[in-house]
Amino acid sequence: MGALLQCSFGLAPSSLVVLPKNKVMGEGPPAANIMDHIPMVNIMPFGMCNSPANPTVAAATAAALGVLTPMPCIPATSAPWVPGAATVMLGFMPSLDNVSKCMCNWGGVISINNPATTKTMIP
Repeated sequence: MGALLQCSFGLAPSSLVVLPKNKVMGEGPPAANIMDHIPMVNIMPFGMCNSPANPTVAAATAAALGVLTPMPCIPATSAPWVPGAATVMLGFMPSLDNVSKCMCNWGGVISINNPATTKTMIP
Protein backbone atom coordinates (compact mmCIF):
# COMPACT_ATOMS: atom_id res chain seq x y z
CA MET A 1 0.00 0.00 0.00
CA GLY A 2 1.35 3.40 -0.96
CA ALA A 3 4.10 2.18 -3.29
CA LEU A 4 5.01 4.77 -5.93
CA LEU A 5 4.23 3.45 -9.42
CA GLN A 6 5.22 4.75 -12.86
CA CYS A 7 3.91 3.76 -16.30
CA SER A 8 6.23 4.00 -19.30
CA PHE A 9 3.49 5.90 -21.21
CA GLY A 10 2.13 7.87 -18.23
CA LEU A 11 3.11 11.46 -17.50
CA ALA A 12 2.76 11.34 -13.70
CA PRO A 13 3.43 8.79 -10.95
CA SER A 14 0.63 6.99 -9.16
CA SER A 15 0.21 5.17 -5.87
CA LEU A 16 -0.61 1.49 -5.32
CA VAL A 17 -3.81 0.90 -3.35
CA VAL A 18 -4.08 -2.42 -1.51
CA LEU A 19 -7.29 -3.59 0.12
CA PRO A 20 -6.83 -5.53 3.40
CA LYS A 21 -8.35 -8.73 1.92
CA ASN A 22 -5.20 -10.84 2.55
CA LYS A 23 -5.05 -9.78 6.20
CA VAL A 24 -1.26 -9.28 6.07
CA MET A 25 0.33 -5.95 6.93
CA GLY A 26 3.70 -4.67 5.75
CA GLU A 27 5.12 -2.05 8.15
CA GLY A 28 1.57 -0.87 8.91
CA PRO A 29 -0.44 -0.77 5.67
CA PRO A 30 -1.76 -3.89 3.87
CA ALA A 31 0.77 -5.93 1.86
CA ALA A 32 0.16 -6.72 -1.83
CA ASN A 33 0.36 -9.87 -3.92
CA ILE A 34 0.56 -10.25 -7.71
CA MET A 35 -3.24 -10.23 -8.04
CA ASP A 36 -3.44 -6.61 -6.82
CA HIS A 37 -3.55 -5.29 -10.40
CA ILE A 38 -7.17 -4.18 -10.80
CA PRO A 39 -7.52 -0.82 -12.63
CA MET A 40 -9.06 1.99 -10.58
CA VAL A 41 -9.02 -0.27 -7.48
CA ASN A 42 -5.32 -1.07 -7.05
CA ILE A 43 -3.74 0.88 -9.91
CA MET A 44 -4.78 4.52 -10.21
CA PRO A 45 -4.33 6.78 -13.30
CA PHE A 46 -0.92 8.13 -14.31
CA GLY A 47 -2.07 11.59 -15.34
CA MET A 48 -2.06 11.66 -19.13
CA CYS A 49 -1.38 8.72 -21.48
CA ASN A 50 1.00 8.97 -24.47
CA SER A 51 0.45 5.48 -25.91
CA PRO A 52 -0.63 5.48 -29.56
CA ALA A 53 -2.22 2.06 -28.89
CA ASN A 54 -4.71 3.69 -26.48
CA PRO A 55 -7.92 4.28 -28.50
CA THR A 56 -8.57 7.70 -26.95
CA VAL A 57 -5.00 8.85 -27.73
CA ALA A 58 -5.28 7.45 -31.26
CA ALA A 59 -8.58 9.29 -31.85
CA ALA A 60 -7.23 12.57 -30.47
CA THR A 61 -4.05 12.20 -32.53
CA ALA A 62 -6.08 11.55 -35.69
CA ALA A 63 -8.23 14.62 -34.94
CA ALA A 64 -5.01 16.66 -34.55
CA LEU A 65 -3.86 15.56 -38.03
CA GLY A 66 -1.23 13.14 -36.73
CA VAL A 67 0.23 15.21 -33.90
CA LEU A 68 0.51 12.94 -30.83
CA THR A 69 -2.13 14.18 -28.39
CA PRO A 70 -2.02 12.76 -24.85
CA MET A 71 -5.35 11.92 -23.23
CA PRO A 72 -6.31 11.15 -19.60
CA CYS A 73 -4.95 7.83 -18.38
CA ILE A 74 -7.38 5.05 -17.56
CA PRO A 75 -5.25 2.01 -16.60
CA ALA A 76 -6.10 -1.20 -18.46
CA THR A 77 -4.26 -3.93 -16.57
CA SER A 78 -5.82 -7.33 -17.21
CA ALA A 79 -2.81 -9.49 -16.29
CA PRO A 80 -1.21 -9.90 -12.84
CA TRP A 81 2.11 -8.44 -11.80
CA VAL A 82 5.12 -10.57 -12.82
CA PRO A 83 7.16 -12.27 -11.50
CA GLY A 84 6.40 -11.49 -7.83
CA ALA A 85 8.31 -13.04 -4.96
CA ALA A 86 7.62 -16.75 -5.51
CA THR A 87 9.16 -17.72 -2.17
CA VAL A 88 6.87 -15.44 -0.14
CA MET A 89 3.22 -16.41 -0.51
CA LEU A 90 0.50 -13.97 0.45
CA GLY A 91 -3.11 -15.16 0.18
CA PHE A 92 -1.99 -18.25 -1.82
CA MET A 93 -0.27 -16.02 -4.42
CA PRO A 94 3.31 -14.69 -4.66
CA SER A 95 3.75 -11.41 -2.83
CA LEU A 96 4.53 -8.24 -4.76
CA ASP A 97 8.13 -7.07 -4.68
CA ASN A 98 9.98 -4.02 -5.96
CA VAL A 99 11.13 -5.64 -9.23
CA SER A 100 7.67 -6.80 -10.35
CA LYS A 101 6.13 -5.29 -13.49
CA CYS A 102 2.55 -5.01 -14.69
CA MET A 103 1.59 -4.62 -18.34
CA CYS A 104 -1.09 -2.19 -19.48
CA ASN A 105 -3.22 -3.31 -22.45
CA TRP A 106 -2.12 -0.12 -24.25
CA GLY A 107 1.57 -1.15 -24.20
CA GLY A 108 2.76 0.57 -21.05
CA VAL A 109 4.97 -1.16 -18.49
CA ILE A 110 4.09 -0.27 -14.91
CA SER A 111 6.99 -0.47 -12.49
CA ILE A 112 7.47 0.20 -8.80
CA ASN A 113 9.69 3.25 -8.24
CA ASN A 114 9.46 3.29 -4.44
CA PRO A 115 8.11 0.21 -2.64
CA ALA A 116 6.96 2.20 0.45
CA THR A 117 8.01 -0.68 2.73
CA THR A 118 11.68 -1.48 3.11
CA LYS A 119 12.14 -3.07 6.52
CA THR A 120 9.61 -5.90 6.46
CA MET A 121 11.35 -9.15 7.36
CA ILE A 122 10.00 -12.65 7.77
CA PRO A 123 10.89 -14.16 11.16
